[in-house]
Amino acid sequence: MENRAPVRLGILISGRGSNLQSIIDAIERRELSAEIKIVISNRPGAAGLARAEAKGIPVRTIDHRRYQSREDFDRALIQALRAHEVELVACAGFMRILSPLMIEAFPNRIMNIHPSLLPAFPGLNAQQSALDHGARFAGCSVFFVTAGTDDGPIIAQAVVPVMPGDDEASLSERILDQEHRIYPYAISLFQQGRLVVEGRRVIILDAPRLKDLNAMLNPPLRS
Repeated sequence: MENRAPVRLGILISGRGSNLQSIIDAIERRELSAEIKIVISNRPGAAGLARAEAKGIPVRTIDHRRYQSREDFDRALIQALRAHEVELVACAGFMRILSPLMIEAFPNRIMNIHPSLLPAFPGLNAQQSALDHGARFAGCSVFFVTAGTDDGPIIAQAVVPVMPGDDEASLSERILDQEHRIYPYAISLFQQGRLVVEGRRVIILDAPRLKDLNAMLNPPLRS
């Protein structure tokens, strides 16, 4: 693939910013060619803001409670992101549903990550839902944001087995480890110009072929 300029990121957070940190770390390891232009939180005092400030990254709080409508809040987001010439928006623990106004401003340029193997268990409490349903596998998904809840075209997924004795905390921790791996990777694919959206499918150009992975079984078959 041709050499491309670093992707200009705007990252939206609401809390501690662990996925934000994974993106920062990937940039520092030179696994991801990106520049974080701004980190925006809808919650004052979100811990992730301190992570960004420690790295000299511009931060801003846009408190959603100060706006009368979701659209008014999104207009403020769009203005801030455009002011920093953001190319790709990455939602990293951002606990707000975006309006069509925001999605139209950045078509196929807003990514999100969700702690389930979409389309299973969209919305809140995905890890507990997987446990409640007796799922043998859980995981996480990176996708392009659309108008539906956790319903956009899927870019990358990681699979985590549900282990005997798992509770929400233990399963969530193992899923989060994989989130930190695949989110920077998905952003890197965008930066390299390797993502093509065709309807509900995301085509990854020059994707490596899976070898010797016909199926994963949980519990494993006895030999």
